[in-house]
Amino acid sequence: MSVMTIAATDGEARAGTVTTLHGDFPTPAFMPVGTHATVKSLTPAEVREAGAGILLCNGYHLMLRPGVDLVERAGGMHALMRWDGPILTDSGGFQLFSLGDVARINDAGATFVSPYDGDRLRVTPEDVIRNQARLGSDIIMCLDQPVGYGVDALFTAAATARTHLWAERCRAVHPGDGRLLFGIAQGGFDRTLRTESASLIAGLDFDGVAIGGLALGEPPEVMVEMASLSIAELPAGVPRYVMGLGTDNELLTMVSLGVDMFDCVLPTRLARNGTALTESGRMPLRRAEFESDLRVVEEGCGCAACAGGFSRAYLRHLFHAGEILGHRLLSIHNVTHLTSLMAGAREAIMAGTFAGYRAAVTRRLPVRKPAGPAS
Repeated sequence: MSVMTIAATDGEARAGTVTTLHGDFPTPAFMPVGTHATVKSLTPAEVREAGAGILLCNGYHLMLRPGVDLVERAGGMHALMRWDGPILTDSGGFQLFSLGDVARINDAGATFVSPYDGDRLRVTPEDVIRNQARLGSDIIMCLDQPVGYGVDALFTAAATARTHLWAERCRAVHPGDGRLLFGIAQGGFDRTLRTESASLIAGLDFDGVAIGGLALGEPPEVMVEMASLSIAELPAGVPRYVMGLGTDNELLTMVSLGVDMFDCVLPTRLARNGTALTESGRMPLRRAEFESDLRVVEEGCGCAACAGGFSRAYLRHLFHAGEILGHRLLSIHNVTHLTSLMAGAREAIMAGTFAGYRAAVTRRLPVRKPAGPAS
């Protein structure tokens, strides 16, 4: 039985609803990242008010701190963090890339060195699935091995084959009980491997499929090509998820290709550095030009920062004074910006006007300069 109902399409773009144990969420959907069972500095109520219908938490980090036993004793992530909506947990596959210098990988599994205390942690695909289930995840992700742009062909082929082996083992131990299991298609930046991986993962009958290994250093046009090759092999009736994307252009481009779900640390990371996401691009509020600017960040924005009347000048002051309120208000604004972008995309798909919506958003953004020659 499909967990996704598609209400409308416009070209390849889709508007749908995904059903989980902790309720439904509409797509296209941006999932704020709560790596450690919290979206940095925000309460669950604030995240909900910012428009989020589903969160992402990181199973790898939660396995290390505070530990699966404690989360389970607390009643699972939902009870521990006081969030009553759906939660998707990442498996730790990205950490095989980002912590590659301190990870040892073979077909049996992976050994990490904890970034917190230096202890060694051995995980297998089976461990990853069981731990995510114990954490109380609504959407469990398979363990996979992404590779960065420019990695040699032999390493890419081996990592892709390992991802397939792990996917089969994850599928075999999936506990069910209403918890959804998403497979992850890889293939690096090789056209043939991308197609083969998506086809194989699609054939394993997962509840949803993620297109992994993107936004890892490749040019934008390569990202789009690899995503398109993967999507062409995926069934229409399951949710499609691209991990790690958080700019307006990236999200709307992927929506236009038929992707339903996204996550990224970008909105809260930029907020910590004093930068707001706006319809006309990024606004670095630490700059002197905002010292006496009494306008809100974005006129017409309904977030607590803008609707509350907090000015650019005040926010700049908070950052220069080291006050946490600045970080909190900008985090609320940035999360609201991306959830509103997705809500607008959904509305446009339902109305059959997505191309116009995307064009209008793109026109307001600064033109991206092409990368210069390598030095």
